[in-house]
Amino acid sequence: MASDTQTGQNDWLKSYWMPFTPNKAFKANPRINERAEGFYYHTSDGRKILDGFSGLWCCNVGHRHPKITEAMKAQIDELDYSNAFNFGHPKIFELANVISTQFPGELDNVFFTNSGSEAADTALKIAIAYQRLKGEGTRTRLIGRVNGYHGVGFGGISVGGMVNNRKFFGSLLPGVDHLTFPYDMSKQAFTQGEPEIDVEPFMKELEGIIALHDASTIAAVIVEPFAGSGGVFVPPKNYMKRLREVTKKHGILLIVDEVIAAFGRMAAPNAATYFGVEPDIVTVAKGINNGAVPMGAAIVRKEIYDTFMDAMPAGVEFFHGYTYSGHPLAAAAALATQKIFVEEGVYDQAKALAPYFEEAVHSLKGEPHVVDIRNVGLAAGVTVAPRDGAPGARGGEVFLKTYENGVAIRANGDHLAIAPILTMGRAEIDQTVEALRAGLRATG
Repeated sequence: MASDTQTGQNDWLKSYWMPFTPNKAFKANPRINERAEGFYYHTSDGRKILDGFSGLWCCNVGHRHPKITEAMKAQIDELDYSNAFNFGHPKIFELANVISTQFPGELDNVFFTNSGSEAADTALKIAIAYQRLKGEGTRTRLIGRVNGYHGVGFGGISVGGMVNNRKFFGSLLPGVDHLTFPYDMSKQAFTQGEPEIDVEPFMKELEGIIALHDASTIAAVIVEPFAGSGGVFVPPKNYMKRLREVTKKHGILLIVDEVIAAFGRMAAPNAATYFGVEPDIVTVAKGINNGAVPMGAAIVRKEIYDTFMDAMPAGVEFFHGYTYSGHPLAAAAALATQKIFVEEGVYDQAKALAPYFEEAVHSLKGEPHVVDIRNVGLAAGVTVAPRDGAPGARGGEVFLKTYENGVAIRANGDHLAIAPILTMGRAEIDQTVEALRAGLRATG
């Protein structure tokens, strides 16, 4: 749809303030998805666009999967809404059982939210409150990581480390430190999978932060298993295991933000399983119900849940929640999605496709402007060299050129990300990579 500011052709777009979008540029030349099915969007200008980003990291089994659609239709005819405060409905209890069994160890209890942002803030509140209930009320300090993304609540942006998400919003939460981002392009560029570098300098830094403040003041460390929104940056081998060891030694909770990573993105059920670690709290959203209805969750170790239950013999144990926590429609979509993962062998499909995806993406090495490529499971990041004085401009242009070639990917500045639908085949991987290759070659 072309822009025509003289006639006001796009005036119908003016009232919507779009999230994480250059509004003026978009409304001058909008990309409008009118419907979707399977691997494709269908646009208002009659185009068929391959979804090379699984919606926004969320449509892991494709769009309008018939089993999810049927479950949602049946649910809306049965129960549209149920108050989550002092009431329940069967599907949300069933879903909690289904989710908890997928995560290792005693990650047994699930607190439902409506997004990854809410899940992150929930996890931080649980961590601080838990330490207080344990008699360690001085443990209020939080540690995040540079370039980390934990949603857009004040808690999430405080522990997050993406500059533009933080700099406009004041002093944020006090008592927050950040670990160094475990990435050095000069040593790790074009790594396939997990980089093989020494992780001990990062652990030494963490030990230094702990020594500076004393462990008795630190509630939790929160990290992504791989930095998705920052551009798909994969941690070095043994990083997650060592992080678990150091935090456990000092009585500090480890929160792993799996909003992007869980439910097959790493070609495994979740990152905790992939890395062989048991965090204290895991946050999830997106793929939990294929993005059909907003939903997220914080999954906690049984001992944390039991501490809350035991500390309050009667009454509300945790003063926190949302009007739409565990919404019936979201729960129905999630149960259908989880059933699809099992019945259609989605995780096995993703695991089988991952090596082909890795080789396809890394075939872009040597293309114009490409300075790094990273991958894990069915996620990949491609970094292009920034233009002098215009960081992000080249990445944005490659994104648009790739879209012109019929494939939707994601750009965050000069970092491009690909996240194929988990049930795609080699043909769709090839189409995505070739559209990006053409986009790179068409960009100056």
